[in-house]
Amino acid sequence: MQIRVLSKTDNELKFEIEEEGHTLCNLLEKILLEDETVDMAGYNISHPLISTPVIYIRTKGPRNPETALKDAAEKILQKEKEFKAEFTKALEDWERKAKADRS
Repeated sequence: MQIRVLSKTDNELKFEIEEEGHTLCNLLEKILLEDETVDMAGYNISHPLISTPVIYIRTKGPRNPETALKDAAEKILQKEKEFKAEFTKALEDWERKAKADRS
């Protein structure tokens, strides 16, 4: 994954992420928009086969967009850990039930 900053001001950041698609961009946008200090967040993929997604973030007040982006990435990692733990538990429960049904 390569990230290239296209433009930056105190409250705005525009960058592209090579070799990514809607999966990461949509998740990132959703998490950014949950942040009350983020005024606007979105992305654009101009062509689904050959385009690199461009992500735009605009923050409110003194908060800079880099901090908002870092916080969003940390929240995504935390959600991944929670999902993994819940999935592992569900799979173990299913395996125990399947084993009991076979007995």
